[in-house]
Amino acid sequence: MAGHPGTRTERDTMGEMQVPQDAYWGASTQRAVLNFPVSDLRYPAAFIHILGRLKRAAAQANAGLGLLDAAIADAIVRASAEVVDGTWDSHFVVDLFQTGSGTSTNTNANEVIARRASELATGEVRVHANDHVNMAQSSNDVIPTVTHLTAAVALQDALLPALEGASKTLRAKSEEFWPILKTGRTHLQDATPVRLGQEFAGYADQLELGMERLRPHVAALSEVALGGTAVGTGVNAHERFAGAVCERLAEELGLPVRETARHFQAQSTLDTVLAASGAVRAAAVSLQKIANDLRWLASGPRAGLGELVLPEVQPGSSIMPGKVNPVIAESVVQVVAQVIGNDASVAAAAQGGYLELNTYWPVAGYNLHQAIVLLASATANFDAQCLAGITATATGPESVERGLMMATGLSPAIGYDKATAIAKEAAAKGLTIREVAKSTAGLTDEQLDVLLDPERMTAPFSDDQPSR
Repeated sequence: MAGHPGTRTERDTMGEMQVPQDAYWGASTQRAVLNFPVSDLRYPAAFIHILGRLKRAAAQANAGLGLLDAAIADAIVRASAEVVDGTWDSHFVVDLFQTGSGTSTNTNANEVIARRASELATGEVRVHANDHVNMAQSSNDVIPTVTHLTAAVALQDALLPALEGASKTLRAKSEEFWPILKTGRTHLQDATPVRLGQEFAGYADQLELGMERLRPHVAALSEVALGGTAVGTGVNAHERFAGAVCERLAEELGLPVRETARHFQAQSTLDTVLAASGAVRAAAVSLQKIANDLRWLASGPRAGLGELVLPEVQPGSSIMPGKVNPVIAESVVQVVAQVIGNDASVAAAAQGGYLELNTYWPVAGYNLHQAIVLLASATANFDAQCLAGITATATGPESVERGLMMATGLSPAIGYDKATAIAKEAAAKGLTIREVAKSTAGLTDEQLDVLLDPERMTAPFSDDQPSR
């Protein structure tokens, strides 16, 4: 078959293919390009770079085991380093929605690295995509391994630090706002007094617990399928190959990377990915609760609750002059909606584990990684552009004496029923609990000062202090 202008002829086991002249991929990758014209989605660069790390470590391991010629291994190592550095990102061209094992992306890497390695090699050395770059590997253990490690790196280097930063900011705000007493709310109705600092301590606690739930998944995702090759048996791989590769990847990534002892589940299920996705979703929903609370507390400024002022970062309306909206919080809750959708996709993919292979690895890996990096970015932005600049108004403290649920403080002295009657009368007549109780309950000013002390009501059993 003669080449066409701007193309060259490449061959694979199915025959000849026309490939763009300047492309570093080969015939099999080109078939995938033609077979899957589905979307504009591709595996993220972070995934491709870790795939390059794996190919580099594999060549080093196979050379160290005496299975791969040293000159070929050296060329693969050098070419793979360029993949790691992002030099060849534009040559990873396969659509995300491809074969469910991710074989086409693994093949894409093998072909790009083999072609570049052949250029870098000295003499007449030619590097083969399958025999050399893919030695001791299968897409069925490579793609699950890279999926796990890409997510683990994103958790460790992006999401956990972002959550930690936001948690520290909220903890500092808790201490700053600790002296401020306000009316609590349950069911969006007035409740007993609470410290504004206690509310913010709750937000900080949410994020800290979210981090506790996420951290174990870094280690869990660092247990990888490499070494199982096609179906988990390890056919065509040296018994020390996977361990040697994992040792190198652990050093490079700063993760506890290790070969799984459970090969027959490692590539046939997405259980570990699904569990991590659930923890990411939980952290996202925590952020939604915080963002929504802040929007409520800052609502107004005159027709809403108006207890907080959020940083003003941009005009809020194209028609209403002077209007400012809680846009950073709105950005966060939209990201949460996306993360929940990502998790639903991962859950659907996890149901696709048939016999020795789950065939939804690309869509599951993409959605988990996107959820992690989106949430990390949104959290860091929320911290910097909203949380750090929140201030309190006098509205919250001014509402305390008028709060009808101050009547709760009377119950130990006069009983629930009488306290209820006082609350109803106060509501009906527009009076405070103190005013009605003084005239109807036979309580002295001194007794009312104790029973209706809002500080005592926020910590009835101890001198409560902000947790640190």
